[in-house]
Amino acid sequence: MEMEGRMYKVYARGDEKIQLKIIPGHFATSQSHITHYLEMTTMKSRCAEAARIARLLSARYEITTPVDSIICLDGLEVIGAFLAEELAKAGVLSMNAHKTIYIVKPEFNASGQVIFRDNIEPMVRGRNVVLLLSSITTGKTLRQCMDSVLYYGGIIQGVSAIFSAVNKVAGLDINAVFYKQDIPDYESYSADQCPMCKRKQKIDAIVNGYGYSKI
Repeated sequence: MEMEGRMYKVYARGDEKIQLKIIPGHFATSQSHITHYLEMTTMKSRCAEAARIARLLSARYEITTPVDSIICLDGLEVIGAFLAEELAKAGVLSMNAHKTIYIVKPEFNASGQVIFRDNIEPMVRGRNVVLLLSSITTGKTLRQCMDSVLYYGGIIQGVSAIFSAVNKVAGLDINAVFYKQDIPDYESYSADQCPMCKRKQKIDAIVNGYGYSKI
């Protein structure tokens, strides 16, 4: 059966209109092999869905948590903009002179390091930062981003994601719409320890935060 034919949905506990599409199989990321691909394309690109996700994520932040910049990975700028709007409506403070929240998209250099160009750096240095990711599997990419934000002088106030397989990274609680308990059979393995590879199960696709490419 084609991988799309295996798709099913789970619904967010805080808003049943938020639906996560899930495809079981054998998928390879840059960090690990995983048992499920999480299809988030419409979540990132449809205004109504992005707004609902942002509303749910914003409810986890205290009004006393200052936020100056939301750093968006995996093409989450639309959700990031709605999250900024929700935080502003809730009365979350921005400490910068413009009293607004920046939406920042980082870059990855050839070595996989997260970098911020000189024109973007002022939106990070000395700013209260929230990191926004589509999914957190092992936490390795998140740690790289956190290290980069700290290197550029940012102050990490929170981490949000659509899905997270872990509850904490580097001592920080992960604020997610979906967690591993919502997909109880979701597993992640290092490539050399992957039981699916040992069973010679074909890899369905190579996946990252932007989508999938079938093999």
